[in-house]
Amino acid sequence: MAVSGIDVSRWQGRIDWQRVKNAGVSFALLRAGYGDTLSYPSQLDETFEYNYAECKRVGVDVGAYWYSYATTPEMARQEAKSCIAALKGKQYEYPIYYDVEEQRIFATGRTDSIIRAFCEELESAGYWVGIYSFRFALERYISPEVAQRYAVAVAEYAGSCGYKGQYGIWQNSSTWRVDGISGNVDHDWCYLDYPTMIKQNGKNGFPKPAPKLMYKVIKDTPIVQFEGEAEAGQTRQVYGRKTVCGVQYGRVTKNGWMSLKDCKQV
Repeated sequence: MAVSGIDVSRWQGRIDWQRVKNAGVSFALLRAGYGDTLSYPSQLDETFEYNYAECKRVGVDVGAYWYSYATTPEMARQEAKSCIAALKGKQYEYPIYYDVEEQRIFATGRTDSIIRAFCEELESAGYWVGIYSFRFALERYISPEVAQRYAVAVAEYAGSCGYKGQYGIWQNSSTWRVDGISGNVDHDWCYLDYPTMIKQNGKNGFPKPAPKLMYKVIKDTPIVQFEGEAEAGQTRQVYGRKTVCGVQYGRVTKNGWMSLKDCKQV
């Protein structure tokens, strides 16, 4: 089921987010900045901090986007570092989108390399990253391999979205009107449950969930193996077992006694 959202920046002025939420908006993609803000701090979006705080206060889920002017992978990495600095210390229920729509980027013939450079930096920093662009650019300048690798938000202002690649968000209008905002605003439909996926994977500032503990008793030995006890996929051997009040325990090498009642046998 699609949920309704909006893209906003300084161009929407001071937003009354409670009224926006009451009007049925579930999420907002906030512009954090554009270009290289580490060198040019004035390119940070002046409404980003206010919009983020207000969305959190009233309960509107948030993602963010970074508008690109990069014409080389090196410039894209600098934009990524600028974006990471702006996002720091916050939590985002929706992806962080690299907004790629400048003709100067497409004219380089290196659009894929530029996108990869930015997205790799964001992923290394723990973010669920995506690409935002209009349908024509996604079809002509961005390879299917890159478009399939990351989350996609596609802009096409029509009665339906004709993009044939995978996408999670369709921006269907740039002239939408909603209570709480004076003037036009971009409207989005989201078709994926990003909040659940992002939280389950510990991305975008959310803590990694505790791994599910599993154990197995090695036949004919006093050894129990725990899987996922420290990190997902990691195995711990537990030597010796005892019973306390009917509950089995195994002595984990580094973490003391681990109760089997909280684990799943495999």
